Formats: sequence, C-alpha cells, structure tokens
Amino acid sequence: MRYYSLNNHDIKVSFKEAAITGIARDKGLYFPESIPQLDNDFIDNIENYSPAEIALKAISPFVGDEIPQDELKRIVAETLSFDFPVVKVEEGVYSLELFHGPTMAFKDVGARFMSRCLDYFTKGENKKITILVATSGDTGGAVASGFLGVEGIDVVILYPSGKVSPVQEMQLTAMGQNITALEVSGTFDDCQDMVKQAFLDEELMDVRLTSANSINIARWLPQMFYYFLAYKELKALGKPLAISVPSGNFGNICAGMMAKKIGLPIAHFIASTNANDTVPRFMKTQQYKPEATVETISNAMDVSNPSNFVRILELFGESLTAELTSYGFTDAETLQTIKKLYTENGYLADPHGAVGYLGLKKFLAENPGHAGVFLETAHPVKFPDSIEKTLGIGIPLPEQIKSVMEGNKKSVEISSYGELKDFLKEKHQPK
Repeated sequence: MRYYSLNNHDIKVSFKEAAITGIARDKGLYFPESIPQLDNDFIDNIENYSPAEIALKAISPFVGDEIPQDELKRIVAETLSFDFPVVKVEEGVYSLELFHGPTMAFKDVGARFMSRCLDYFTKGENKKITILVATSGDTGGAVASGFLGVEGIDVVILYPSGKVSPVQEMQLTAMGQNITALEVSGTFDDCQDMVKQAFLDEELMDVRLTSANSINIARWLPQMFYYFLAYKELKALGKPLAISVPSGNFGNICAGMMAKKIGLPIAHFIASTNANDTVPRFMKTQQYKPEATVETISNAMDVSNPSNFVRILELFGESLTAELTSYGFTDAETLQTIKKLYTENGYLADPHGAVGYLGLKKFLAENPGHAGVFLETAHPVKFPDSIEKTLGIGIPLPEQIKSVMEGNKKSVEISSYGELKDFLKEKHQPK
C-alpha cells in the first residue's frame, strides 16, 4: 500500500515512511492510495472470528508486506490485550467501552499499535526518532504508556497548562525515562500549532521528528478495530447500526468511516462535539470556519480546527451528508446527561461519553429503526470535578490510575514556539 499527501497526490510513500515521518514533506496528511475491500464472506461470518483475527484482517491491506504477517499478528495481539465490552444502557442504546487499557482511554489502541510498528521499523538504527505530540487530554498519556522504554525513541508531549484533569496530567508527567512533558501556557490549539510549526521548521530537519497524534496513519488506522468489534457484538440485532463518536480532532470517527469504506456495514455516523462546533456548523452551511477554542468539561474535544476532517472529506466528498450527522452540545447538557444516565440507567459516563450519548439520542429521535452505539472513550475517574460534584459520589481509583497518581509530576513550562524549538535543538545535541 502506498500513501499520498492530501496536499499533493503526486507525493507517495510506503506505510513505513508514512508511519515514521507522520506527515508529508509538503505538510499534508497521508491517505491510502487505494481503498481495500473486505470480502462479503468475512463480514457475513464476523461473529466466528476473534478480535485479533478481525483486526488483523482489517489492517493487513494497509500495511502490506512491509511487516511480515507473523510480526503483524503479534503487534495486533499485543494491541488488543484488553477488553472492549459493549454494554446495554437502555433499549436500543449501547455503550462501547474503550477505557479498559493501560491508560484507561480509547487512544491506547492507536498508541500501542504505532509504538510496536515503529519499534519494528527502527530496530538496528543508530539515529533516534523524536515523537512530538500535542494533547488535549488522553493522547499524551496513551502515547507515553505505549512508547515508554522503547529503544531509539524519545517522546515529547505538549499539553495546555491547567486544561487537563489531574489524572491526565500525572499520566503525562510522571512516566520519566524517554518521556518529557512540556506544559504550555495556552490552549490545545496552541500546542497543536507549535507541533505543526516544528514540522515546518527547516532548522529542525536533523531532529527526525514524527507525530503520534491521529494525523499519523499508524495511530489513526488501528482505531478501525473498535467499529468491527461493536458490529460483531450487535450484528444479531438485525437492525441498521448508528454509531455516535465524541469528536475533537476527528481521528476516531474518521477511522470508523474508513472501516465502512472497506466494507463494514455501519448505517450512519454521528460526530458529537462540545461547544467547539466547527463541524456541526460546516454540515449545516458547507462553510468551514473554526472559531476560538472554548474550554469545556469534555476537554479532550476542545479542538476548534480538527486535523482529520480533511480525511473524512477525502473519503466521502459530496456524499458526506448521507453518511455523517453532527451535533454540538453545551456543558450544561452534558452534566444533565451524566446525572440522567447514572440515576435513571445506572450507568456512569464520563463527559465525552455523555456527549456521545446526547448525539446518538438526537439522531435516533429523528431516525427511528436504528440500533445505536455511543463510544465511551475514557474512564470517568479522569474527570472527578464534573462527575463527583454532579452525582455526589466518589469514584474509586482503578489500579492503573493508583500507580500513576503515586508518581511525581515533572514538566517543563514553555509559552512560545521559540522555547519549544530551543528545547528540541538542545535535546538533539550529542551527549
């Protein structure tokens, strides 16, 4: 499989090069040159396959022969080494829980898959790769966990100071080893802009930067796995399936829409956002106008200019409105929904999952006859302020979180791109 830049289709690279560089030399996102098609027999009999077998079938065409099949099989098995339960919340509505991994966030899958691919690709090389990543909450922790101790790879994570939860911050800052956290005075978009500027900076060409945000195909594509697993669990219902995805940078929902493109029969997707509603407004007006980022309680979605939306447009173009519906919701609606789900349904949702539920319910009210799934993307313990105050309960710390909270925060404070550049240049200097 070859990948082209969305800025210039003549720029084409291998899966390996796309995974290592993260972004094209013209700063376009990579996109597969062709869309593979799964055979109908596999989809018709998906219930007979294990999660690892399903994932291997889905990802293999995108990797091709660049990773031997036995090695890719091992990578997939290690990536999916935890559960992805589908939980019935109410009649016709299900939650796909993606928070049972090591950092208790859906991004564990992409980070684990990417780290193992890069580990395979860089074995024996004597030049380090620096992974530069911006996070609005959970990406940084998942990347830190996935790449912790991987030889030949340094990880530098930018996060907005005071705009991630205490648990999320400790997952970023307490790892040590080859992980460094940069605490940025600003918003997630400021962090993302700094990362993009670093990739454009010719003076940093020798640093060998790559990204572990969902712009990287090795982080983006394995997120298809979730949708296959949900379909497998709910296929017996015999109803068209609508899936609502809490959406910030739109990598997760884009992966789901790629899964549909290669043959997974998902009827419709709902991109559910918070007050950062660039895409809901676009779907109404066909005008893409990002506004200033709004800080919300669903902080991982505080993104006003989602990088992956350009891939969704590439996938579906003029037919997008038939495939995707998008709604935005307020913090007040989110808190009301957290309370409703807990008191009426006995289900404890985090703010992102609550937004996903809101979008799903709105779609189902307008489109009866579907079965619905919303993605629960992070464990509620990561958001104690909004949940515990709303419900008046304490959330016990899972074992994965206890060990992190016992660590020591260590971060480097920066407020400008110049400081990031100086840090990267200094880090690159021979010791």
